[in-house]
Amino acid sequence: MGELRKPFLLLAFLAVTLVVLVELGSGLMLGGLDASNALAHTANGMDVDLGDVGNVSEPPGRGIMYLAFIDIIALYTTGLFTLSLVVPDRVQGRVQGIATLIGSIILIIVSIVMLIIAFVELMIMISLVFAFPFGTIAYLAIWGFFPVAKASVIVGLLMFLKLAWAILLILAQPRFLQNKGLVLLILTSLVCTLCLEFLHGLLPMIFVSILDDIGAIIFAITGIVWGIVLLIGSIPAIVKAVRVTAALTKS
Repeated sequence: MGELRKPFLLLAFLAVTLVVLVELGSGLMLGGLDASNALAHTANGMDVDLGDVGNVSEPPGRGIMYLAFIDIIALYTTGLFTLSLVVPDRVQGRVQGIATLIGSIILIIVSIVMLIIAFVELMIMISLVFAFPFGTIAYLAIWGFFPVAKASVIVGLLMFLKLAWAILLILAQPRFLQNKGLVLLILTSLVCTLCLEFLHGLLPMIFVSILDDIGAIIFAITGIVWGIVLLIGSIPAIVKAVRVTAALTKS
């Protein structure tokens, strides 16, 4: 694969790790603050008061969190590249197939479960909107005030980190551009992030929760598709590892 620029690869791994942490609502890098509130304060040029520290919460809506179904694959892939710096190729080759198989199965199962949850919630939202007047009132009370500004700040941060991740990977090893699967994964992550930003700004605020759920469903389906791709791709690696192990055992 040629000479690998380790500092850039490590920075790329850090960037994609931060992406997943933000999507899952982790406040580790924000000193334990609520992720959305802290980012919103930063965007408004305000200092975050340590007295306002609260429990770590999930990002607003489901769309941002469901992006993790795609970016967890990016984290795993970049992690494999990074692991190759310290683990011999033959050892990593034996373990990678099994790890990918198990991880892809877990990803598919979790994505399906979360897809069902998002779909059911979407049906409830739509049913309430059209159940005028009391259903509509209930919808407005529960989902009618989506924090678009906070979500926009977080999505902007995610886009910055993802672009940084992609650029750092290329700087670490230009030959990564020859890896069609990796390039497709980068494009998928970036396009889905842009799609979420588009959905959040498409309709008035009272309907954003519905569009956000639609985005979440799209991302869950995308995660399932990528999980299937990983599952199929892990089979040749497992077969090769078994053959190598069998040959070593005979010798």
